[in-house]
Amino acid sequence: MASSTRAITAADLEQVIAIDKVNTGHGRRHFFEKRFAAAKARPADFAHVGVTENGVLRGFAIARILRGEFGQKDAIAVVDALGVSPESREHGLGHILMDGLVAAARAQGAQSVQSLVDWKNTDLLRFFNTAHFKLAPRLALECAMTELRVEADEEP
Repeated sequence: MASSTRAITAADLEQVIAIDKVNTGHGRRHFFEKRFAAAKARPADFAHVGVTENGVLRGFAIARILRGEFGQKDAIAVVDALGVSPESREHGLGHILMDGLVAAARAQGAQSVQSLVDWKNTDLLRFFNTAHFKLAPRLALECAMTELRVEADEEP
């Protein structure tokens, strides 16, 4: 089959949602509607590509371009969403997709591509490893909202 990459547009929204739902097990329509709207309003802040086979969207990647976060000098692309339809996996489309995303992010001025992955998601970790991602020299810190206390709620 003939595979190629192209920018994804609002016309691809339903296909993106369908691929993502199959992969994640739940719908994220609101997330994707917001991402597409933000990319349309601020195209310099996003890199987004799709991979097609014979004109049919088979996968997508969406990254935000961050500039100067926490004193960082270089722009980075942070992958927000990534998906390949199950019937198209293990055929190299994910790597074609990442090559397209890297090219789009580079065109937007990004010097690197980053993502966060649940350490238990071994399939995605394996994919990123084969796509030449390495552990970043930083820690991801998190505080559950249930742990946060608002000063007004505290006893004197």
